[in-house]
Amino acid sequence: MIVLGFDTATAATAVALRLADGTTTQARDDPEAGSHPGHATRLLEMARELLEAGGIGWSDVDRLAVGVGPGTFTGLRVGVATARGLAQSLSLELVGISSPEALAFAALAAHPAEAGAPDAVLAVIDARRGEAFAAAYEPGADGAPRELVPASAVAPAQLASVLAGAEQAAGAQRGWLAVGDGAVRFREQLEAAGAFTPPDSSPLHRVSAAAICELGASAAAARPHELVPDYRRRPDAELALTGGGKSS
Repeated sequence: MIVLGFDTATAATAVALRLADGTTTQARDDPEAGSHPGHATRLLEMARELLEAGGIGWSDVDRLAVGVGPGTFTGLRVGVATARGLAQSLSLELVGISSPEALAFAALAAHPAEAGAPDAVLAVIDARRGEAFAAAYEPGADGAPRELVPASAVAPAQLASVLAGAEQAAGAQRGWLAVGDGAVRFREQLEAAGAFTPPDSSPLHRVSAAAICELGASAAAARPHELVPDYRRRPDAELALTGGGKSS
């Protein structure tokens, strides 16, 4: 199965192509701090470049996999709308993948279980407005992460409570690896709670489109109109209209 996957839940635009033999190529656009994300302008161009490099056309793609968040409102809207449009116009299978789950999948693959190594992952995506989207996972029997605590928007001070809830769900004390741009932003709170956070430059903090492809290859397909972004909270623009917004 040939899978084209992408994620726009963060400021980055990540795209990957998984060929039928399991080999994967990927591309990223990581804007500099303060720069506008290139989701709308770079996504399709990057996908086309990967297809051309792989020597295949759009008609050869079997399935699209897209990260559905939670993450930034505008990024998710662009990514999911693009995936739905491509699936409808090209008659492709379509699957939605949790962006935190993709973070956990890559982190667990990079840190196989061994004595003293972290054996569970807290995926933390910067939710802006001084909050984070946090979800906890442990290795699953089928190779995919098993969710211990579903993603929710929390204040930094609540991250320790998320870890405590995850350990209760796991039924055992875990060694926690915290990954994601939110883990970078809230490193102090996470390390105080006992989670190991890799250096800011670690690739584990970036949502991997290759992980989106791997998870998407075995996920259940959805109808395009059924696939929606997982915002987990009201959009910033809506909150601003009602006076319920917070500064980031």
